Amino acid sequence: MDSNLLKQSAEKYLPEALDWLRRMVEINSFTTNVEGVASLAVLTVDCFKDLGFTATLAASTHPQHGDHLFLSRGPADQQPIVLVTHLDTVFPAEEELRNNFRWLVEGYRIYGPGTVDNKGGTIMIWLMMQVLREVNPAIFEKTHWVIAANSAEEVIGSDFAECTHDRCPDGARAVLVFEGGPLDETGWHVVTSRKGRAEYRITCTGRAAHAGSNHALGINSVVELSKLLPRVAALTDPARDLTVNVANIHGGTVLNRVPHEAAAELEMRAFDPAVLLSAGQALEALAGQTEAGAEIKIECVGRTRAWPGGPETDLLFQHWQKHAALLGMRAVPMRRGGLSDANYLCGLGPTLDALGPVGGNAHCSEHSADGSKLPEYVEPASFVPKAVLNLLAISEL
Repeated sequence: MDSNLLKQSAEKYLPEALDWLRRMVEINSFTTNVEGVASLAVLTVDCFKDLGFTATLAASTHPQHGDHLFLSRGPADQQPIVLVTHLDTVFPAEEELRNNFRWLVEGYRIYGPGTVDNKGGTIMIWLMMQVLREVNPAIFEKTHWVIAANSAEEVIGSDFAECTHDRCPDGARAVLVFEGGPLDETGWHVVTSRKGRAEYRITCTGRAAHAGSNHALGINSVVELSKLLPRVAALTDPARDLTVNVANIHGGTVLNRVPHEAAAELEMRAFDPAVLLSAGQALEALAGQTEAGAEIKIECVGRTRAWPGGPETDLLFQHWQKHAALLGMRAVPMRRGGLSDANYLCGLGPTLDALGPVGGNAHCSEHSADGSKLPEYVEPASFVPKAVLNLLAISEL
C-alpha cells in the first residue's frame, strides 16, 4: 500500500475520529458503572456501524461488570485478525467531578478519562478501518476482523478471554492489542511480552491472651508474621526479572489483647512462567510453624498467565519494525511488567500490544496548578503516523 495515500486518508478522517473520541470520553465508564459501560458500548456500535461491523454482546460472569462487546465483519470461515480494546476506565464519576477531569484540549495534548487508556485505542482501530476501506478495499473486505472490547479490563477478568476464545475456535492470524504506545528517544514502543502474576495470602495464627495479665501466654501473630515478611520480600530477583511485592498487612483487634491472627497479601511477577512457578514454590515452602509456635499458612489466591513472547511474536513484530524504518520511524520491542488482555489472549495466535496512540499518565486524574500533577492525556498528532504504521504492517498478514 502507498504510505502517502494512507497518510492523506488518515488526516482526512482524524477530525471525525477525535469527535468520536470526545463523545466517548464524555461517558463515565468506570468498571462497576454498568450503565455507563453499556452506554459506551452503544456509542461504540454506532461508531463502527457505517463500516459494516455486526455487534454482539456477551454477559460478564461478574454481576458488577457490564457486557463485553464484540464487533465483526468479513469471511467468518477464515481465522480472524483480533483487534483488542476495552470499554472501562478506572475513574469513578465522583472522582472525575471532584478533579474537574474532563475532555480538555490544551497545547499538543487532549486530557480526559480514557483518552489513551483505552478509548483512544478504540478510536485508533476505527481510524485504521476507515482508512483501509478507502485506500485498499480489497484487504478490508476479504479479511475477517473481530474487534473485542473488554468491559472490565482494568480488573483483568478472565471471562472476557473465554468469550473471545469462543469466537475464535480455530485461533487467530494475529492478536493486536491497542493499549497506548509510548514514544520516547528510543522510538515507538511495541510491547512484545508481559509479565505474569501470582497472588498470595499469608495467614499467621498465634494465641490470644490478656496483654496485661497473661502476656507471656500469648503468641503474637503480628510479630511472628512481621518476622517472616523480609524473607518473603527477599525472593525478589532482578536477574530473573522476578518481583515480589508485599502489598498489605493487617491483624489484631484491641490494644489489651495479644493478637491471635494476622494476614498479609502479596503479588509476584515474572516474564518466564517457570520462574513464577519456582518462586511460588519457594514462598509456599515458608509455611509451617514458627519458633514461637505460630502457624503460617500460605495460599495462592489468583494467577494471570505470563505472555513471554517468543518466535511467533518476534516474526510478527518484524513487520512493524520493517515498515517503521521505511516511514523514517523506529519501532522498539518492549517487555512490560503490567498486565493487559494480551496475557489472556496470546494463546489465540501471535500477539503484539501497545498499538494505540501516544499518551501518558494513565490512571491519573489530578491536575495541579504548578503542573507537578497532570492527568491522563493523548497526543492527537500520534494517531496518523501510528495508524499508517499499523496498516502497512497488517497488510503483510
